[in-house]
Amino acid sequence: MNLKEIGAKAKEVSRLLGKLGQQQKNDALEAAASALLNREAAILAANETDVEKAVEKGMSPGLVDRLRLTPARVADMAAGLRDVAALDDPIGEVESMKKRPNGLLIGKKRVPLGVVGIIYEARPNVTADAFGLCFKSGNAVILKGGSDALCSNVAIVEAIQEGLSACGLPGEAIQLITDTSRETTKELMRLNGYLDVLIPRGGAGLIRSVVENSTVPVIETGTGNCHVYVDATADLSMAADIIYNAKTQRISVCNACESLLIHRSVAGEFLPLLKARLEEKAVELRGDEDSRRILPDMVPATEEDWGTEYLDYILSVKQVDSVNEAIAHINRYGTGHSEAIVTKDYENAQRFLDEVDAAAVYVNASTRFTDGSQFGFGAEIGISTQKLHARGPMGLRELTTTKYIIYGNGQVRP
Repeated sequence: MNLKEIGAKAKEVSRLLGKLGQQQKNDALEAAASALLNREAAILAANETDVEKAVEKGMSPGLVDRLRLTPARVADMAAGLRDVAALDDPIGEVESMKKRPNGLLIGKKRVPLGVVGIIYEARPNVTADAFGLCFKSGNAVILKGGSDALCSNVAIVEAIQEGLSACGLPGEAIQLITDTSRETTKELMRLNGYLDVLIPRGGAGLIRSVVENSTVPVIETGTGNCHVYVDATADLSMAADIIYNAKTQRISVCNACESLLIHRSVAGEFLPLLKARLEEKAVELRGDEDSRRILPDMVPATEEDWGTEYLDYILSVKQVDSVNEAIAHINRYGTGHSEAIVTKDYENAQRFLDEVDAAAVYVNASTRFTDGSQFGFGAEIGISTQKLHARGPMGLRELTTTKYIIYGNGQVRP
């Protein structure tokens, strides 16, 4: 099928999905989860083909990690669908109902967006997550994954469609575009009349291309140059634990820590402690001149380092004189994703929360928690760093809109 045929089928199916009851949707999600587990061997075999090609092409270890599936990750995809099934269905919720002086009752009802398009790179788990959230919120979804994950995505979509068919529902609730050319991607960005919204998930280049070229409304997910600031009053052992987790727990994700700011008064004590922890994972530190006086073997940081999302075992390090300087640095170089302060000072914590411009701001916790499942949303469609419609991890509610419903008894406007 060409894109317009895919779009027309998605639009048709979306009208059916918008009328499904919560139990019907939950049963289908459970069936899709079971199908993923039943087809685990085929999914892993397809993924191994993708991984082998990626390694041959010289893909970086961080990106190969994003691409790779394991039995545990397939189980996580299935669990994600079941988690979404367990969530409350937002569709049909009436948010307000007020009576006007003329007797009209005017309310707002939550409804699906309709057809959601998602363009994403080599992260096959996104395929299942996107389906689950779109389906539960009553939307059809059209997926355009990267060529590096094509075999994996095809296998996952086939499993999900099998689960839908077992429940008597159309497999076209999820459709995968298998033509990975740039021309097809650009055509998808202009599929007005069929797509209601387009969501890019991936690197800065992909996101910028979609934002600049799409004529379909876009929800922008952002890259993550995430910072941890260690304040003068910080518990240094806690700070080392938080940074170790935020940097090394998984390097290939957008909520990993990429930049470290340290108050000058504790840098001499803290940097050797942190270096010893990060050496366990062979993390390369790139520091400013003051930090390299403490750790002379640190790589000199450049201006470019302050704004880089490494997705690797690399961490930039800079000393600051105050929480105000830390906030200013973050607001200049950050990407509006996730930022953290480690401190015992209540006023500094509150100032950091109030003044840092990001979708998620933490006090004494790892940035790795910026995640739909960790926030209790089930899976997530992405993490929005924009400020209109959605910001932060996007769950079911962010894939809906509202319409006004008005009850009258014969009123006409004078």
